[in-house]
Amino acid sequence: MVFISTFLSNFWHFTSLISFYIIFGLLIAGIIKQLIPDSYIQKHIGKNSIGSVFKAALLGIPLPLCSCSVIPFATSLRNSGASKSAIQTFLISTPITGVDSISATYGAFGWFFTIYRVITSVFISILAGLLSMLFIKENEVKKSLWTTQEPIGKKPIISLHVKSKTPFINRVFDYAFNQLFRGIAKSLLIGIFLGSLLSTIIPTDMTSLLSENLLLSYIFVLLIAMPLYVCAITSIPIGITLILTGFSPGAAFVFLTAGPATNLITISVIKKILGTKSTIIYLSSVIFGTIFFAYIMDTTFLSFLGSVTQSVHINEDASLLEAISAIIMLVLFYKYIVPKKSSKGCCS
Repeated sequence: MVFISTFLSNFWHFTSLISFYIIFGLLIAGIIKQLIPDSYIQKHIGKNSIGSVFKAALLGIPLPLCSCSVIPFATSLRNSGASKSAIQTFLISTPITGVDSISATYGAFGWFFTIYRVITSVFISILAGLLSMLFIKENEVKKSLWTTQEPIGKKPIISLHVKSKTPFINRVFDYAFNQLFRGIAKSLLIGIFLGSLLSTIIPTDMTSLLSENLLLSYIFVLLIAMPLYVCAITSIPIGITLILTGFSPGAAFVFLTAGPATNLITISVIKKILGTKSTIIYLSSVIFGTIFFAYIMDTTFLSFLGSVTQSVHINEDASLLEAISAIIMLVLFYKYIVPKKSSKGCCS
């Protein structure tokens, strides 16, 4: 009974901690989706130039695409003639951030961690793009004939065309919840469940060895994060758990960065549309860039990060707004996850 009580308490705490910020971020994402057409993005990252690399990094920040939903978009860009370097940058920058993830990160870890996560994702993605320009000639990557809009094993949660006859507010809510939240609902619930479970069963002192050896802890987290399909939002409750169980903020940063940026599906598709060399550059940039910035976080910005550990402990009793948001999120989980007899499929 104690185990169940503690688990449910942790589950409620994680849900109430991030629900408001996720819902708010989803709505902002819906607005951005209507204001920034896909054709605009295709137009600005088509050239094999430093300018396109920087534009790809910046354009990827607000877009609410996870590591699998970004694949059909990137494939479309490649088939439309976008440069390999820009796509390389876009594939890293986009799934790490997104306005929904930025909002949720702020709610869980505070302003400094959030800003640091966004800025470093830009640096890592630009590094990958520049290395791609330096070591790979454009003609080494043949235009992919794979034109399907569905990534391996996943259905996209984003449409490349939005109907304009529907009222603006309806399109915002439709994209935010019927498309975007529907696509991440299961993985987000699993993330909260795993975070709650790990917080319940892992003693806070068992990670002392890893906490005292930063590099070892980063490698340990990388080995867990990189193969998994973890959305930027899904990674947040697990990142919280890492801190609660004694890992450093840098280790949590590694999971929040490498987890969304990589998974086995993304890696296999990048190899298919961009080639082996691009895949090596992609993974190397994520691994070394993440470890580098995690170490800087833990060794240079400790004074700013003191509140990170506290933020996941304090306010155990959810405020009224947090409680209402958590209830709304649980209702959304039920709506989009529990199968309905009359339903023809979640993405039909």
